[in-house]
Amino acid sequence: QVQLVESGGGSVQAGGSLRLSCAASGATVTRSCMAWFRQAPGKEREGGAAIDNSGTPTYADSVKGRFIISQDNAKNTLYLQMNSLKPEDAAMYYCSAARSGMSSMPLSKYEYSYWGQGTQVTVSS
Repeated sequence: QVQLVESGGGSVQAGGSLRLSCAASGATVTRSCMAWFRQAPGKEREGGAAIDNSGTPTYADSVKGRFIISQDNAKNTLYLQMNSLKPEDAAMYYCSAARSGMSSMPLSKYEYSYWGQGTQVTVSS
């Protein structure tokens, strides 16, 4: 059974940084396509960043240049470093894992079978 547990969310002022973590069990993060999604109230869940089993990242335009997705194989953990945060980045952030190691649409929620419970990010202006 794959379990994903996110941590690291919180409140930060605009321009600040946060690092989210996603501890995985039942799956190896470097073998699966992994991603961070976010969902703000009243909005669709959207992909922010993904990384495939070759280590190739994909970023949504809205976070490109500010967010960095990475993995730690030894800790079996996925990270999202978020810099220069904006109020529009505020959302619940979800870690996800696909059954496959690569995806032609890595930011599509339909590519992912496993989801964490989420961690809340609040950004004040």
